[in-house]
Order: sequence, then structure tokens, then C-alpha cells
Amino acid sequence: MSPFRAAEAVAALLLAALLALLAGCGSRLPDSAFETRPTVTPSGGEPLRVGIVTSATSAVGGTALTGPRDGARAYFDALNARGGLDGRRIEVETCDDGGSGVGNNACVHRLLDERRVFALVATTALNYAGAPRVAEAGVPDVGGQPLTPAYDTHPHLYGIYGSLAPRTGAAPGWNGTLYGGTEVYRYFARERGARTAAVVSYNQAASAAYARLVARGLRAEGYRVVDEQVDFALPNFRAVAADLRERRVDVLFDAMDAHGNARLCEAMEALGVRVDAKVTHVQNWSSSVARDYARAPGCLRALWATGSSRNHQDTAHPAVREFREGMARAGQRELSQWQLEGWAAAMWFTDAARSCLGEGELTRACVERYLDRPEPYTARGLLLPVRFAHLARPPATRHTCLSVARWEGGRGWVSQGEMTENCATVPQLGYRP
Repeated sequence: MSPFRAAEAVAALLLAALLALLAGCGSRLPDSAFETRPTVTPSGGEPLRVGIVTSATSAVGGTALTGPRDGARAYFDALNARGGLDGRRIEVETCDDGGSGVGNNACVHRLLDERRVFALVATTALNYAGAPRVAEAGVPDVGGQPLTPAYDTHPHLYGIYGSLAPRTGAAPGWNGTLYGGTEVYRYFARERGARTAAVVSYNQAASAAYARLVARGLRAEGYRVVDEQVDFALPNFRAVAADLRERRVDVLFDAMDAHGNARLCEAMEALGVRVDAKVTHVQNWSSSVARDYARAPGCLRALWATGSSRNHQDTAHPAVREFREGMARAGQRELSQWQLEGWAAAMWFTDAARSCLGEGELTRACVERYLDRPEPYTARGLLLPVRFAHLARPPATRHTCLSVARWEGGRGWVSQGEMTENCATVPQLGYRP
């Protein structure tokens, strides 16, 4: 996995950890959990069936995790409208696993054993319990979001950010240890002169663990770190806001859910607390932030996002324009970075499949040869270069680039430099997921 994205995955997983007990755990998914995407059939033979597993109705709620699914479906719809994959349409089967391990296993069984999908694309599962079954069946899982360590554990799974781990199926990463880089913290120190950073978390195990990881990375980059923790049941955000002001914090990171973020920002607004940068991750990089932070304009003006994909508002780039046109045809009014990454995942699968048709036969083994090739993949420039390797030892340092955007009123998300040039060689810090 790309270094900082490993940490981002933990951040997204926090949402499940904080609310997991609220999720449904039934042994059988309702029929409404499954959908076959209707498509127009171009000439050229039987359709090629792919599956998309999403924790759409999980305890996280709303549309928090549906972006990759919607982006992938929009891409396949646009592909079919152009005649499909060399005249063969793509038939999309979706499954909502409800955010539970039982539901995920049910989705995997349904898609692999009953619907006989050729591959999975843009998986976004809070509990990827079915990953060992996918690996055992040798079904390529292309461009999934790494919300669990599965994409650094099992063969045949290809996360959207790549992986250098052995992926033997025995343990995540290297003997149970994953590694993340410090490029985000390096960026704000270098470009914004930030020296004092606050990390706010709940007194809850997953939240506190992620906060410790962030604080460790910040200290490795020379920051003075202000650790703040609030009670999950009765959080006193006003006290945190007052302390941020007293400690003269430059940049603010968090290990909380969206609701906690909003309440913290509202407390900061009430006390007139300002920071130079409030940093969020790819999951919250969407056009909905103006609404989410409507009662905290100070936070909104300081909001930054970082990730490994090109800003979905970078309309000067042709691949971004194509994405936005496809989402408009799909009726999507609000856009997000996860939608763009789902679109890129579908493109990645399509490019791999098309390479096989050029060789004369479409097989899963051929698709994986394309995914495993040494040349990095960029989805026409939508992704920072992605590659897979099976390194026996983790690298001590890595040269890593970063996509950065800042929210500006009236303009939305504005890219901060070219992502392929926002680069640094940073240390890799180990942690156990």
C-alpha cells in the first residue's frame, strides 16, 4: 500500500469501529441488497459480468461509502454506451454487505458462486471477511478501498493505492506489521511552515490507536504535538477548542468520525479559535463539505484534503473532465474523490481486460499479469503511479508524492500544485493494524 494511504485506511475504518455494534448481523441478506445493473447490449457476444461489494447500509450511514461503487458504475455505463469492451458489454452486479462480516461473506458467495462474476471492482467493505474466499477462488479484486488490511494480506486483491507487501495470505504486511509514511506532515511543515500540530481523538481504542500513529508521524517530522482526547459519550469540545487556542496550534488532525469533527469545529467557531490548516483525508474530499461545515465557516476556510488521486475539480485535466461528464450522465449532482477513484478502478479493470483481448484470450491470469506488471498504473493521470510488488523486507524510506487541495469559498476544492511534483523521500513507520 502507498505509505500515507495505509494511515488513511485506518482513519476510515474508525467509523466502523466506533459504530460497529449498531450494524446488522443477519445471516441472510435481503434481495434488495443485490442489483444487476441494466445495460444496453451492443453486438459482440455474451456480457462480461463484474461484481461490486459496498457497505452501503452500514452503521456509518448515508452515502459515506458508496462513492467508489457509483464512480465504477458510471464508468461502465459510459463504456457500454460506447459499445462495451470491444463489442462486449459489461454487466454490473452490486451487493450491499451491510457493513458486517456475515453480510460480506454472503455477498462474496452470491457474486462468486451464484452469479459467477469474472472479477470484483471497487470493493468498499468495512469488514472484508470474504477476502480469503476471493483469494482462494483466484478472482481478481481490482481497485478496492483498503479499509481493512486485506489488500496487504491476500493474493489476487489489488487495492487502489497498490502494495509492496508479500501478500501470502498469512498475515498483513510483513509478519503482521504495515508501514506508513510521513509525507503529509512533511508537506505542511515545508509548504505552510507548520510546527505545532494537534491530534484530537476519542477515549476509544481504535480512535486512540490512530491518533498515536498520527502523533508518531508528526514527531518524526519535528512537530510539537498537542494531544487532545475527549470522552466518546460526553465529549467536551469547548475545552479542546480553548486549549487549541492556548497552545497556538498551526495545523489540526483528528481521529474522529464526521459528527465529532463537525462538533469540534462548531466549538472552535463559538470561541473564535482559528488554525492555519484543518486537514482531512480522501473519504471527506467531496463537494458536500460546504453543507457539512455550514455552522463552522472558520474550519471550512482552513480545510485541506490530501490523497493519492487527482482533484475531482481539476477540470483542466482531460481525464477529470471525462469523469465529471460521466457522473453527470449518471445523475450525480454532488461529486467526491472516492467516486473518482471508483471510476479509476473500473478503468483499470477495463484496460487490463482489453490488453488480454489484444493477446487473443480474456482470462483472469492475463488480467493479473497486467496488474502485476512493473510499469506503474495512473488511470490516464487520475492516480499517482500505482504498482504492486512482493518485497521480502519493507523499505526504510520511500519517495512518495501527494495530491493536495484546499477549500476556497466560491471555487470549491482548489489543487495546490501538480500532484506528481508534491514529492518527498520520507521514513516508513511500522504499525500493527
